[in-house]
This record gives sequence, structure tokens and C-alpha cells, in this order.
Amino acid sequence: MSAVIHPTALVEDGAQIGEGAYIGPFCHVGPEVVLGDRVELKSHVVIAGRTELGAESVVFPFAVIGEIPQDKKFAGERTRLVIGARARIREHVTMNTGTEGGGGITRVGDDGLFMAGCHVAHDAQIGDRVILVNNCAIAGHCVLEDDVIVGGLSGVHQFVRIGRGAIIGAVTMVTNDVIPYGLVQAPRGQLDGLNLVGLKRRGVDRADITALRAAFQMLAQGEGTFQDRARRLGDETESAYVREIVAFVLGDSDRSFLTPG
Repeated sequence: MSAVIHPTALVEDGAQIGEGAYIGPFCHVGPEVVLGDRVELKSHVVIAGRTELGAESVVFPFAVIGEIPQDKKFAGERTRLVIGARARIREHVTMNTGTEGGGGITRVGDDGLFMAGCHVAHDAQIGDRVILVNNCAIAGHCVLEDDVIVGGLSGVHQFVRIGRGAIIGAVTMVTNDVIPYGLVQAPRGQLDGLNLVGLKRRGVDRADITALRAAFQMLAQGEGTFQDRARRLGDETESAYVREIVAFVLGDSDRSFLTPG
């Protein structure tokens, strides 16, 4: 194999190590771990449990990936953590495997950036290109769709869904679902608008941004319940972005929604 393993690292029998991987000083890789090609573990990294780490991912010192859930109901069942390609997992990050009651798997997509001290709990489903800023925490069973950003020192309550392209400001507690492309801030999580900066950076057409802004106003001020307003939006809009919000609002959820103020 072309992998490089430092003499002080402990790689247990049964671990699968990809081509070109690097396992640095004082790392510990468990017997059921699968590391993809060109994965780099800097030093003092623990990869435990039934964990898969995708190709070209980099894990920084003192991260603990794949340990058992922080859930008192967990009884030792064989669950998994699957992390996609090109993840950047910084110092002291923790990610746990799933639980039997939550589907048995914690899943993290491709190209994520997980800054120092953040936590991904059991059974969370994290999309592609997600950024978790320093010391934020994602509770069990949460769903974060693609391109979500969660600000530093923020917390996301269990079972919450955050739609694609949404942004959560720093020092924010999110206890209800967040619509795609939403902007949430304030200590108790208020839906204050749309992530217009993110939409523009991704090159979203001006017409779609205009449609999203109109949709947000309708959700904020229209008649009927939040779901009623969303249904009317679905009947009236031609924007795929607005239809995405409608589908999210009308989808299954274990929690209510943050609604526009």
C-alpha cells in the first residue's frame, strides 16, 4: 500500500486504509473504520466505530469521529457514520454514529467544512457543502440540506430541518424548521429574511431572487395558516426556487416552522 502510517499511530486489524492515505502521530483508527484514498489524519485523531471517511478528507488534531451516540437509549447496537469526500474536519470536532431508533446511520455529505469544536449528533443527515462554524452543535435526528451555513456558538434542536441554502447567524438557538434560503438570527432564532448574499454568490438569476422575495412577503403577510400560504404559492409560482420552499413547507416534519416576523 502507498499509505503512510506514523510509527506512533495505532491502526487496528481490520481497518481499511485507502491508497495514498496519511495517518499522523498518535492517531487511533478502529478495526471497522474505512478511510478513502488520500485521506489525511494530522495527529492525535480518533476514528472509531463503523465509520467511513471519504476520499481526500482531512481531519485535524484531537477530533473524535465515530464514537457512540450521546443518547441514554443507546444500547450498543451496531450503527454507522458515513462522511463524504473532501471533508475538512477541524480541531476537537465530534461526530457520532447513529441509533437504532433513528435509522442507524449518521450521514455527512461531500465538501463540508466543520470548524473547531463543532458537534454532529446521532442520526443527523447533513448535505453537501455544509459549513458548521466554531463550537456550533447539531442535535440528533436533524436534517441540514445542501449549502447550509450554521454560525458559531449556535445550536440546532433535535429533529429540526434546515432547508437548502439557509444561513443561521452566530449565537442562535434554532428550535423549529427553517425554509430553504432562509436567514435566521437572534438568540431565539427568528426568520428575518432570505440569504440573499448566498443566492447572489451562487449566481441565481435575478428573476428567481425577485420571485423568492415576493414569496417571502406572501408567507409573512398572506391570509390563512403558514401551510395555506405555501399552497397558494405553489399554485401561483413558476420559479423552481419558490416551489422548493413550498415542497419543504408541505413535507413531513416533527416540528413547526420558523415563520417570517
